[in-house]
Amino acid sequence: GWSCAMPCVCFRRCDVVNRGFSGYNTRWAKVILPRLMGKSTAAERTVAVTIFFGANDSALKDVNPQQHVPLEEYTANLTSMVHYLKSIDISKDRIILITPPPLQESAWEKECLAKGDKLNRRNATTGEYAQACVRVARDCGTEVLDLWTLMQKDEDFSCYLSDGLHLSTKGNSFLVGQLWSYLEKRLSALPPLLPYWRDVDPQDPEASLL
Repeated sequence: GWSCAMPCVCFRRCDVVNRGFSGYNTRWAKVILPRLMGKSTAAERTVAVTIFFGANDSALKDVNPQQHVPLEEYTANLTSMVHYLKSIDISKDRIILITPPPLQESAWEKECLAKGDKLNRRNATTGEYAQACVRVARDCGTEVLDLWTLMQKDEDFSCYLSDGLHLSTKGNSFLVGQLWSYLEKRLSALPPLLPYWRDVDPQDPEASLL
């Protein structure tokens, strides 16, 4: 997915650490976040932290109660995660919230029916969670990437989704491109961690690499 593509645009400037958990919502993510990033993390060397939740939280309660998180709690959970990151010295300008992408209901309904389930999400509901994410970013002073709105600028956004819910190859590329616009200036100011291979002295590589 997009997190695997990010190292290609961040090459030799920084490491990309993926801590995505399939099916998780903010209720669970809030609990495990301190385990993923603790106070021992070198905050001064952290370029950016992205928080990307909402597609599972916005599942319909009556159909998918296991993943559903009420909108008010979702808002509180996002806020709590931002406050935690600030408490370990990740400044607000280095935190990027990402809204859930839009839902293509007809395609996702086919996936649900194939598993013997009913449609368990609605795009309008997902939009409410996306708007809440935007509000949290505004209130907390962080950056926000509003995928739900950006992807629907195209009349047919189905190309961005592989099954109506999850990002397709094109959707992942779209996210990388949008995220890069937030990161490019910050990364371009960083010195390379390692030299380009043509700049390594083949007779004395230690002089170039150490």
